[in-house]
Amino acid sequence: MRNKRNLLLILLLAFALTGCAQSDAASRELDYEETKKMVVDILKTDDGKKALQEIMADDGMKEKLVMDQTVVTDTIEKTLTSEKGADFWKKQFEDPKFAEAMAKGMQKEQEALIKNLMKDPEYRAMMIGLMKDPELTKEVTTLLKSNEYRKEIQSVMTETFESPLYKAKIEDILLKAATEQAKGEEKKEEDK
Repeated sequence: MRNKRNLLLILLLAFALTGCAQSDAASRELDYEETKKMVVDILKTDDGKKALQEIMADDGMKEKLVMDQTVVTDTIEKTLTSEKGADFWKKQFEDPKFAEAMAKGMQKEQEALIKNLMKDPEYRAMMIGLMKDPELTKEVTTLLKSNEYRKEIQSVMTETFESPLYKAKIEDILLKAATEQAKGEEKKEEDK
């Protein structure tokens, strides 16, 4: 009898625990749904938006979001090689401010690349071979002798000579030369 009573007690306890576990799981799911709604509601508020903006403005977070994702790298590669990407970059480089910013941003890397290439014997040999090419020499000579080139040089020189800054530099150079010449003549007279 005692065994039956113990068995009955254990069964009742097991049913109670099973019922509690099921209601606990249901309450967890209900808590998750309520929590999810609450978080979404919080994010929609001005405070929530401000908190997200602060998180996104953090430099460390930006770096992790941008640099750690292969999706970004793949997207950039696909964008650069696609026709739409080529059209986009053509339009962007038509804007002088954008082109200037890109040039300034890449200047150090390009200088380093050119310096490394100049140290490379194979590249130097190619450049020397190119410069010695009679066809290239002929083309350059023809270009330099052309009337269009001469007119362009004349136009550039005229603009340069008319520039106030250049005029001031020339004036300084002439004054220095005149004073040096005068000093030189005085020295000669003293020596005589």
